[in-house]
Amino acid sequence: MNSDRYEAKRIAEDLEEPVDEASNLAEKLGLQPYPVNYWIVDYDEMNELIAYGGFQQRYPHWRWGMQYDQQRKQSQFLGGKAFEIVNNDDPSHAFLQESNSMADQKAVITHVEAHADFFANNEWFGMFSDDPDAAAMLARHSETIQEYMQDPDIERAAVEKWIDHVLCLEDNIDQHRPFAPVETDARDEVLDRDEDVEDLEAKLDELDLSEEVVGQVFDEDWLEAQRDDDGEVTFPDEPEKDVIGFLRQHGMAYDRDAEKAVTMTDWQREILEILRREAYYFAPQKMTKVMNEGWASYWESTMMSKEAFAASDEFVKYADHMAQVLGSPGFNPYKLGLELWQYVENTENRREIVERLLRVEDITWRNLHDRVDFEQVQNLIAPDPELTDVPSHLDGLDSDDPRVDAEALEDARDGEFDVAKYPWKVLTYEGLAERHYSLVEPQNRGFVSRVGQEELERVSRYMFDDARYENVAEALEDIDYTRGWDRMREIRESHNDVTFLDEFLTQEFVDENDYFTYEYTQSTGDYRVTSTDYEDVKKKLMLRFTNFGKPTIVVEDGNYNNRNELLLSHKYNGVMLDLGQAEDTLERVFELWGRPVNLKTIVKELDEHDIEVAKRRDREPEPDEQGKLIRYDGEEITTRDLDWDEVEHLAATDVDYDTKPDEWLA
Repeated sequence: MNSDRYEAKRIAEDLEEPVDEASNLAEKLGLQPYPVNYWIVDYDEMNELIAYGGFQQRYPHWRWGMQYDQQRKQSQFLGGKAFEIVNNDDPSHAFLQESNSMADQKAVITHVEAHADFFANNEWFGMFSDDPDAAAMLARHSETIQEYMQDPDIERAAVEKWIDHVLCLEDNIDQHRPFAPVETDARDEVLDRDEDVEDLEAKLDELDLSEEVVGQVFDEDWLEAQRDDDGEVTFPDEPEKDVIGFLRQHGMAYDRDAEKAVTMTDWQREILEILRREAYYFAPQKMTKVMNEGWASYWESTMMSKEAFAASDEFVKYADHMAQVLGSPGFNPYKLGLELWQYVENTENRREIVERLLRVEDITWRNLHDRVDFEQVQNLIAPDPELTDVPSHLDGLDSDDPRVDAEALEDARDGEFDVAKYPWKVLTYEGLAERHYSLVEPQNRGFVSRVGQEELERVSRYMFDDARYENVAEALEDIDYTRGWDRMREIRESHNDVTFLDEFLTQEFVDENDYFTYEYTQSTGDYRVTSTDYEDVKKKLMLRFTNFGKPTIVVEDGNYNNRNELLLSHKYNGVMLDLGQAEDTLERVFELWGRPVNLKTIVKELDEHDIEVAKRRDREPEPDEQGKLIRYDGEEITTRDLDWDEVEHLAATDVDYDTKPDEWLA
């Protein structure tokens, strides 16, 4: 065994206990993760895994080398550090970098257990991740594409270029429908006619007629008329979000030698479907980045800090680790996600307290702030000292108490494990929920008293339990300490980032966490804070996650102008396309459609005179919105203006969050 493998084995042995106990603690806290296999890797292997999206084998392509180089340079020159990587699979596979300290390794392990729980229980992952062994699926894809690249009858460069064409559309799938393979024999009647015309053209070639005869009798207008003889056909019936799937079903390849569209080869069809399948597999990770990272950060912090999974000599190192993660500049999904989950927990726990207070005699939503001593409330909801200091109260714990694990209590009294190191083993989920009740933490002590009149009225309106208490102490005797955690798990099951932000980002959250919007202003030529209103903050954040933060493009017509041209439409929500990138993408799409492609969009246009006037008056100019049609015919890009009635259906009357397709604001 070489020295590197010996070191990896030694590290693995040292991590056996932390791995086992982190899994046990996660289960006690109510998590239900996939089993996790941990692997020890070196620095270069970690960078390779990150480049490959967390898997050890991917199809050959230059993108992986580019991502590896970016990751390596980030680590080397920008001080970035890869703490962990875990993939969505059953079992999950997590990779630990051997150069990490024990504090870092424990932080990664606790973080990973929470990710594995999210993978296993979030419905979006269940919708798209139907293959029980994702690693094997991706390995099969890799081998298939590798075989095509090594086939002497297929040019490797052609395969790589085909992959490039498809990858420019990898986010153009339908996130709201489960993945389903495209039927290989599904062809539209329009394409059948097109292929019939191609057959006719081939037969004319076989007749060896002179160009003059062909031009006079069988000219382009006549051939086109054969396509149109059944009248105009438009499809699909409704705009299609799965652009890749539509191209897989109806697209053709463009043969540059023959200068015409031809049927895709078997390898082209299979690679297109492989990349589409992978796009669906990775979709839920993109759709839940804030939720997932926030969830993992929350439970990592609970285990490492509150349950002292980080030993006393590791805590400072861990605190530095967490500070690096939460303090990363720019948009930080870890920080936003963690703060939102903490807010969800606090608001649900507060609702529990408020509902009980509103059942106290002579307390109503109108007079609650006047009649309740909130300092008394804080004292009454404090956890039982037996739970906060288990080692000192070991002999006094009652094995019949639902907050106590009777079997573990007996083991602790018999010295089977170190209760000072693992006090949580003696408690049940209910006991741990009380032990870590969020509203008694110093930073949250004023959260109950800050409840607003509007929320009090709303809670009162929907209270159906008419039980009454004589006083506040009686009302808070039997509060449900698990309510916050229970609610968090419910939300974890059904939401994605867009719905998560839409429901839980409130004005209270924005004010407490100092969120704001900023915009580039034409009048000053720089960026300025524009709003602290939660609706504005919400819109700004949600646009980052709508369609993975990419423009929403749909197939509007596969027989545009009755000429088998493709018409794509941009669902405009106030953010215009980068027209240069749009033109480049159309050139790629042309290769997958084989015939001219079009894109409808809306752009904002500013008059230079209006900008100058706005600067003098210190106000923002109002841009005009103009419809555009961009077309690529295989040789040149053309752009023309469209009347507003041709694009009005693309413009949302409000920000189109893309969360509920049948409720789009269009």
